[in-house]
Amino acid sequence: MTELSEDLPLAGITVVSVEQAVAAPFATRQLADLGARVIKVERPGGGDFARRYDTTVHGESSYFVWLNRSKESLTLDLKADRGRRILEQLLGGADVFVQNLGPGAAARMGLDAEALAGRFPSLIPCSVTGYGSSGPWAGRKAYDLLVQCQTGLVSLTGNEHGPARAGVSVADIAAGMYAYSGVLTALFTRATRGVARAVEVSLFEALAEWMNQPAYYTRYGPGQPPRLGTQHATIAPYGAYTAADGKDVLFSIQNEREWAALCERFLGRPELVGDPRFATGSDRVAHREELNALVAGRFGEADSGEVMKLLDEAGIANAGVNDIEAFLAHPVLTARNRWRDVSLPGGAVVPALLPPADLSGTVPRMDAVPAAGEHTRSILAELGYGAADIDGLRADHVI
Repeated sequence: MTELSEDLPLAGITVVSVEQAVAAPFATRQLADLGARVIKVERPGGGDFARRYDTTVHGESSYFVWLNRSKESLTLDLKADRGRRILEQLLGGADVFVQNLGPGAAARMGLDAEALAGRFPSLIPCSVTGYGSSGPWAGRKAYDLLVQCQTGLVSLTGNEHGPARAGVSVADIAAGMYAYSGVLTALFTRATRGVARAVEVSLFEALAEWMNQPAYYTRYGPGQPPRLGTQHATIAPYGAYTAADGKDVLFSIQNEREWAALCERFLGRPELVGDPRFATGSDRVAHREELNALVAGRFGEADSGEVMKLLDEAGIANAGVNDIEAFLAHPVLTARNRWRDVSLPGGAVVPALLPPADLSGTVPRMDAVPAAGEHTRSILAELGYGAADIDGLRADHVI
């Protein structure tokens, strides 16, 4: 069993998760960060298929390393009666059950929220689905990029040459975050009211929430916001421009005070403050081409360091456009001591970022990433299985 800290907020909470891929593991990893014991149930003979997405991190998948630290791995064949009995034993001592099985699979196995409530009334079930457990698309599989397409996100990203996917798994991340906050809310409700509420989150509805601003703009405005690369579709100027040394710097104007400062202190064109083409945010968006020409011309007169210095002095938010190598070496992460070492199966150690929410007086768990089935024997021993029983289950491929 992983060493738990009694000082962490979720110490004493046990989470059993039949999980794979990204969304559910992201939710449960954050619960583990806060001290919950997370028992990850994986398939015998390979485990979570995300283990094989790539092999870039000392032979391990970059996705799996990110999502699964501080968990215990139990391999279990849930199609076998004995495997199901073991899961039932685990659920009898658990506080939370998380699953993102394929469409309909949880109900077929009696692991849906209604069935679980009858057997384990204090258990909080959390289901992560593609399009919801009801409705016309309940039976459809859903992966991150499919959901990016269905919510219209892909139609907003990219540039005039075509759409593009977001660079990270935003639908999975959104669903994982809502599952995490939903479970925390359900734990609070159980503690204060004595009622265990089920949680359900779909990838589609999680990302749909994030699409509300462009949805409102499209429904009530001139139409769908255009694809503009690094330019903001509904605020101008807000985007990246190339300085004289060839490096891109992004800056943002959020209000009229900043617009005046840009004109007077950076562009050197105070008369533009009152120019009717640029008088309001909507005017600046309507005359984006003319505005971009003015800004690009000024950027071409100074290198990126000078551009950022002048924007800083004018009180205008700006940043160089980093690649991943620059992000990894970011001075904020170094100066704020955000990196911690995490062990991998096989003994390699890699740096991992601390969780972004700092809770005073606590240090989050940053324990090892488990090998598939690494904790099977110890978990079964806790349930009362002897060595011979465990060997028999392994011989029969139940674990």
